[in-house]
Amino acid sequence: MTLVVRGRRLRRTPALRRLVAETSLSPADLVLPMFVKEWIAEPVPIASMPGVVQHTRDSLRKAAHEAVEAGGGGLMLFGIPTDKDAVGSQADDPEGIVQLALGDLAAELGDATVVMADLCLCEYTDHGHCGPLTAGGEVDNDATLARYAAVAVAQATAGAQVIAPSGMQDGQVGAIRAALDGAGFSSVPVLAYAAKYASAFYGPFREAAESAPSFGDRRSYQLDPANAREALHEVMLDLGEGADAVMVKPAMPYLDVLRQVADAVDVPVFAYQVSGEYAMVEAAAAAGWLERERVILETLTGIRRAGADAVLTYWATEVARLLSRS
Repeated sequence: MTLVVRGRRLRRTPALRRLVAETSLSPADLVLPMFVKEWIAEPVPIASMPGVVQHTRDSLRKAAHEAVEAGGGGLMLFGIPTDKDAVGSQADDPEGIVQLALGDLAAELGDATVVMADLCLCEYTDHGHCGPLTAGGEVDNDATLARYAAVAVAQATAGAQVIAPSGMQDGQVGAIRAALDGAGFSSVPVLAYAAKYASAFYGPFREAAESAPSFGDRRSYQLDPANAREALHEVMLDLGEGADAVMVKPAMPYLDVLRQVADAVDVPVFAYQVSGEYAMVEAAAAAGWLERERVILETLTGIRRAGADAVLTYWATEVARLLSRS
């Protein structure tokens, strides 16, 4: 008798497929990025990201409660000030929009979720780069570290439970860890955007965060898309400086990097499904070219399969609700 291997036997029904699935996706795996803007009366829709808005403090609280009720794993907050200057002064102002919003969320949600603060200066500087500039127009790495240290302490003081530096400056994790420890926040973890690429997929985010550079680009400090070994090097540097978890950004174009990072480290690995990834799916679905919900779930499952312990995604609340119903 000839042995016939039939892989289809275990794919025959939804229950069988669910039973033997190698990768799971749950609401707790998802982190919702959120934008809060100073001095607006109503939420402002982002044209390139249907369904995403710049929040008021009130609408932010409402959306945060919805994310928590859906079972999402956490929130990542980005602030957009009215006044910007060369050093991003509003980023560590106790009365700055992100500190006020962090305080709101910490007071209302407590430990019901994980409130994370993105730490960068591009939303706060008048030139749109990630730190103060030298006379020659380059980001001054060491001056930027001092600013990041001050911002980290301000965010932790306001109630951030995780500090997530995304500026890709050399030594940023060590400077932030030292500042947090020195200010009595030794229990606050650092989630490092360790492998953040100089990607064209950030375009819609820069509309949402009002953070496009006024000249040049960020290729001198973000990673070259051609490189994977360099990403692993950056991850190890950040871990050596005290990072508690690391992130790969963007997600889908860098699944190979994500897999390599996940295989190489023993800390949680996050991946950021960025604005361009979101916008492409929404645009194609709106044109009737894709089956929207299936594509969203497939992309997130693929990111988890590649090694992400958690995924930042603008669909976090929607998908959490969908998973809870299934």
